[in-house]
Amino acid sequence: MALKATIYKADLQISDMDRHYYADHALTIARHPSETDERMMVRLLMYALHAQEGIAFTKGLFDADEPEVWVKDLTGEIRLWIDVGLPDETRLRKACGRAKQVVVVCHSGSCEVWWKQIENKLAKLSNLVVLQLAAETSQALAALAERTMQLQCLVQDSEVWISTDATRIQIELKLLKTAQQN
Repeated sequence: MALKATIYKADLQISDMDRHYYADHALTIARHPSETDERMMVRLLMYALHAQEGIAFTKGLFDADEPEVWVKDLTGEIRLWIDVGLPDETRLRKACGRAKQVVVVCHSGSCEVWWKQIENKLAKLSNLVVLQLAAETSQALAALAERTMQLQCLVQDSEVWISTDATRIQIELKLLKTAQQN
């Protein structure tokens, strides 16, 4: 018998003063049986940091041809593709061909090793951004995971905070690769 997704609900309040984006999102998150709380919360963080018209969680781990989060325009074109983890070169090349911008965030202790192996192969992908989230930070986010969550995301002067009524976590993302301006 196949295992089913575990459903999480999140009321996410975003105040992104840098982008002038202010919104409340009532989210339903399907956590794949093989997914950890840590990975799910990193997905939620990336949703919060890129929230805009057309953003949505995808089938993610349930469909290898989709990212974790994407933004599509009204024509169905993928404007933003967000992956979490350590994707291989082939997946990233394919994603860069399908989407206007691709963002990858790695959050494990093996991120440095993965990046050293793949960095030169991805240098020519002009629409790729690669970020690193410290393992301690992603583990702190995992501690916030509950079946029903009330979260606030505050972005101001490039500082990011995720908080609940009881906890506040500062998020620091290290930029490993930036998209090239055309």
